[in-house]
Amino acid sequence: MKRSTHERRPGRKQPKGRIAILSVIAAALAGIVIWIGVNDWNVTKTMEQAGLAESSAELTEAPEQQQKPLKQPEQPAQTEKQEPPVTETAPAEPADADDAEEPEEPFDGGYVEGQTLPKEPTYVNGILVANKKHPLPEDFAPGEDKAARAAFEEMAAEAKLSSFNLTAFSTFRSYDYQVTLYNRYADRDGQEAADRYSARPGYSEHQTGLAFDIGEVNHEKHWASESFGETEAGKWLLANAHRYGFILRYPKNKEDITGYMHEAWHFRYVGKEMAEEIFKKNITLEEYLGLE
Repeated sequence: MKRSTHERRPGRKQPKGRIAILSVIAAALAGIVIWIGVNDWNVTKTMEQAGLAESSAELTEAPEQQQKPLKQPEQPAQTEKQEPPVTETAPAEPADADDAEEPEEPFDGGYVEGQTLPKEPTYVNGILVANKKHPLPEDFAPGEDKAARAAFEEMAAEAKLSSFNLTAFSTFRSYDYQVTLYNRYADRDGQEAADRYSARPGYSEHQTGLAFDIGEVNHEKHWASESFGETEAGKWLLANAHRYGFILRYPKNKEDITGYMHEAWHFRYVGKEMAEEIFKKNITLEEYLGLE
């Protein structure tokens, strides 16, 4: 039977040259594997030892450095906010003596300086007056007015129907108490500032027993604060107090008349009829009594 020309004949040997080449390649590969293993299987380290570091770095490390941003140095943790230091500088001197401002006259706070306390309180048209021009006797101590208290309780009861729990946190104050209170404010803020919101002893309307400082229970942060007038309770009080005989004693923009800055919490009992008229005309007690 005739054999196919494509069949390998059994027992035919491979050329010696090819075997030698394959042996050399196998030996070289084995050497490379052993070399890499000696370098902890670090191909880059192996290439560096082979003198290929520069070219390999260009091929592998450069692209990574372009894509990965540099790590910023860590900042120390801040445990407390540091405020910038405060520096003090002396006020600049006027360029010319003629440009200097004239010294202001001493501020009297609206009082009649040198005035002594009277022996009897002042009444105008039957209304007890206590302001910076009309002081009270040192020993005048009627206590809290009963009619004013009754009117307040009636007003507070109606306010509760609108969910406002009103309280009078300061009413009658004695002369001696006012001495302590005023001196504390003057020591803290200076006399000029204190005279705008606190009465000197003998001049306080609280000494009449007719002045009620009013606030809302559980809202003490608004007590004796202008913010009380912005609360719903304060707005209700302003709109309804006259119906019970109370007036807002120190309204806004009337300091030049009353002598005191606006107090949203300070109400004065004058009776329903007078309170109604003062409220409708939007005037102060001084204006109503002609004491401007």
